[in-house]
Amino acid sequence: MKRGSTQTPRRVDQGFEDDCITLPIDQVLPLRALGKSAKSSRKYRQIAASIAQIGIVEPPVVIRNLDRSTSWLLLDGHMRIEVLKDMGIQQVECLVSTDDEAFTYNRQVSRLAPIQEHKMIRKAVERGVPEERIAAALDLDLRSVRRKVHLLDGICQEAVAILKDKPATGAVFDGLRKMKTMRQIEAAELLVNANNYSFAYVNAILAGTPQAQLVGSSKPKKVKGVTLEAMARMEQELARLQEGIGSIQDTYGEDHLYLTVVKGYVGRLLGNARIVRYLAQNHPEFLGEFQAITEIKPAEAADAD
Repeated sequence: MKRGSTQTPRRVDQGFEDDCITLPIDQVLPLRALGKSAKSSRKYRQIAASIAQIGIVEPPVVIRNLDRSTSWLLLDGHMRIEVLKDMGIQQVECLVSTDDEAFTYNRQVSRLAPIQEHKMIRKAVERGVPEERIAAALDLDLRSVRRKVHLLDGICQEAVAILKDKPATGAVFDGLRKMKTMRQIEAAELLVNANNYSFAYVNAILAGTPQAQLVGSSKPKKVKGVTLEAMARMEQELARLQEGIGSIQDTYGEDHLYLTVVKGYVGRLLGNARIVRYLAQNHPEFLGEFQAITEIKPAEAADAD
C-alpha cells in the first residue's frame, strides 16, 4: 500500500467457521455414495485402524442444508463418516464450511511423500510412541513400520533433499544404499529428470553404475537377470545419458528465455488479421505451425495439469 493512502485493506473471507460443531451422524447427509468396493479397500482399513487407535484426526467438512434446518450436507469425509457408522458411533465433530465449493477437498491435498512419512513415524518413535501402536494406527505390519523408520539409513543428505517430496518407494532407497555418495546424488537426479521411481528403473541405474561407485566395490557387482556384458553396455549408455542431461542443463535457461520471446513475438504476429489472412491464403502450413507455437505451455504449467 502506498504511503498516505486511505484505501482500506482488502478483506479475506474465511473458508470455515471459527469453531467445530458436534453433530449427530444421522443428520449428516452425504453428497455422494461410496463405491461397492470402498469398504474392502486398503484406504478404508487404514482410516478404520487410525480412528480406532487415535480417533478422528481431520474432521469431516459440512455445510448447512438451507432446505432443511436440522440436517447438514457432507462436503468431505465420506469414508470417515462411513467408518464411524460401522463402529456404532453416534456423533462426530465437524468443520463448518462457509461456502459450498464444487470440488472435492481431497483433490487439493498434497499426499505425504515416503520421506515425509518416514520423518513423521521416526519422530513419533523418538517421542516414545510404541511401534506396535503406530503399526495398528496405519494398518501396517510391524516389519513395514520398522522399514519406514530406517528408510534413510545409508542415504546421503543431498539425495534426501532431491527426493524429499517425490514418490520414491523403499525399493528406490534400497538401490541407492548400494551406491557411494556422489553416485547417490547422480542417481537421484536421474530419477527426478525421468520422473520415474519404479523398481525397474532404479535397478537399471544400479546395473549401469560402475563398480568403483558402489559400496563394497571390492565385491563383483551382481544384478539379478542381467549379464556382465549387458551391465557393461548399460554403464556406457547411462554415461552418455548423463552427459546429454548435463549439456541440456547448461543451456536450459537461455533456451527457455529464447523460446518464450519467440512465442510472444509469434503471438503478436497472429494478432494481426492481415498477416493471418495472408498466411492462410498463401502459406497455410506455416500458419498451422505458428499457431502450434503459441499454444505451447511452459513445462511448469504442463506438469500442473
